[in-house]
Amino acid sequence: MPVPEWLAIVILGIIEGITEFLPISSTGHLLIAEKWLPRQTDLFNIVIQSAAVLAVIPLFKDRIKVMLAAGHDLVAREYALKVMVAFGITGVGGLILEKLHFKLPEKLFPVGMALLIGGVAILLIESRVNDRRWKHEVTWKLAVIFGLGQLVAAIFPGASRSGTTIMLALLFGMSRPAATEFSFLVGIPTMLAAGGYKIFKALKHGAPPENWSMVLLGTVVSGIVSFIAVRWLLRYVQSHTFIGFGWYRIVVGALILVGGLFGIFGAGFE
Repeated sequence: MPVPEWLAIVILGIIEGITEFLPISSTGHLLIAEKWLPRQTDLFNIVIQSAAVLAVIPLFKDRIKVMLAAGHDLVAREYALKVMVAFGITGVGGLILEKLHFKLPEKLFPVGMALLIGGVAILLIESRVNDRRWKHEVTWKLAVIFGLGQLVAAIFPGASRSGTTIMLALLFGMSRPAATEFSFLVGIPTMLAAGGYKIFKALKHGAPPENWSMVLLGTVVSGIVSFIAVRWLLRYVQSHTFIGFGWYRIVVGALILVGGLFGIFGAGFE
């Protein structure tokens, strides 16, 4: 029996809201969901993704206020500049990929592989850094690494933007809370700029007609769920590792690959 449109929209909004900032890949999960749910337009996916990003801004309002009003505060000014450096590296890289006509693969095999490999990487990194002395400062080197890490996630569906950047930061000695916060702060302008650009392109080239009531429903659901998920994660990383996310990725990635072998996903797997 086909899934009612409103229910499909709610499910997609929940998936986007949960996965956008958690280190498990929103792109990968949406691709998986759309194998069973009615496929939505690119514009719809971009709008609910932007809603998920906008919804978490209140969680960082104090940090954002400090950065915007840095003035003579050298530490705050440097932090803001590091966010912009990371954002700038990703932006330039994204424009280069656009000029090269790069298109993100929409097959599930690379998603399953990325989830599986990323999960193993999380377990290995966490085992390596478990007893490390943590640094809370974002260095200029780390700002560059965050920018490059976001590009890696943009190329490989299932890699996860937040997962890639946070794990790289842990390898270089940054604490989990500091790495998570900086990853999210860099992600806000990155995802909003990418979303705004894609919306502009879609509307400029005559996007297919939208059911705007369904878009609004997906936007509201995505925003509310994203706010809850990020607030939970910011507390979670204060006293927990990312090992649970690593095992989750391994299980989901393995299920996708096994399901593909048995033809569960049809022709859209490879």
